[in-house]
Amino acid sequence: MTDPTPWLVLVLCIMATFVWRALGVGLATRIDPNGVLFQWFNCVAYAMLAGLITRILVFPVGTLAHSETVDRVAAMVIGFVIFFLTRRNVFTGTIAAFLLFLGLAYLRHSGRL
Repeated sequence: MTDPTPWLVLVLCIMATFVWRALGVGLATRIDPNGVLFQWFNCVAYAMLAGLITRILVFPVGTLAHSETVDRVAAMVIGFVIFFLTRRNVFTGTIAAFLLFLGLAYLRHSGRL
């Protein structure tokens, strides 16, 4: 018989996620989107995302850890440049960063870089 612990953890995580989402829905009608509180939440969300991206770039794990730091940083910088050049289009910035990273990794792996 398999260990039920992973399933229990999964169910508890799902329940916790839905509790916070329900609270968010309940509170969303009471928060002014142009207010200071909403701007603070927005800043915290962006700070967390920036921290996560930085952590992935500087201290990668798994397969990404075998890539060169300069390749990861170059792809991120070019992705941001494309993002701003295309009027903050997340899709084009992400695709540009991905393709550049993929190309650099290929060139490095094939010995051409």
